[in-house]
Amino acid sequence: MKIGILIVAYNAENTLVKVLDRIPVDFLKQIDAILVCDDASTDDTHNVGLRYQSKSQLPLTIVRHEINLGYGGNQKTGYQWALEKNLDLVVLLHGDGQYAPEYLPQMVAPIVSGNADVVFGSRMITHGGARQGGMPLYKFVGNKILTTLQNRLAKVSLTEWHSGYRAYSVASLRKVNFLKNSDYFDFDSQIILQMIGARQRIVEIEIPTFYGDEISRVNGIKYGIKILIHTLKFRLSSNKSYF
Repeated sequence: MKIGILIVAYNAENTLVKVLDRIPVDFLKQIDAILVCDDASTDDTHNVGLRYQSKSQLPLTIVRHEINLGYGGNQKTGYQWALEKNLDLVVLLHGDGQYAPEYLPQMVAPIVSGNADVVFGSRMITHGGARQGGMPLYKFVGNKILTTLQNRLAKVSLTEWHSGYRAYSVASLRKVNFLKNSDYFDFDSQIILQMIGARQRIVEIEIPTFYGDEISRVNGIKYGIKILIHTLKFRLSSNKSYF
């Protein structure tokens, strides 16, 4: 399989190199392409990426948006890249180090083996694991409440809807119109709904929780309202490819 890694980055000058360095050495030979997508950072993220590229043997491409497209908009760029390069699989990784690159082999394994179309990394599989990893209480409670409500509305049983560690077969991306989705953080819930509607096989794997110095740019109330509206529309729509 042709495997690509999409690293979405915004003001990640202090973390990007660490994320790239943490990609398991044994896994590097399986990677065909890595795209670092800098979403118009106001710091030196782009130049940090270019300097790393000049010294690295990784199959790196570094791009920088001239205007900020948003978290969802940045993913759209990356998934279009995956389609254009005819990759078979693309993993979403964050440039701030919140999700462990060491788990890349586990993230791709269910798709490579033919047992899944989509893989989500979940921090909620082991009871208490997210809190032990430093997830703030208010985020933990909000995550649990929203996940429970979304599961009931969408008639699924995911342990977490709100992790940003994802792997998609490119075939699954071709089956949904992700370009219609939001450019905001609710993109992640919309694409889950699209995959459910397209009857794609979703597998969750356990990942560790890590909260460092990264700055949360999510307005929790706005985010919660948006994703519940999306999920309710999905539930009420007779056409499950509503999005």
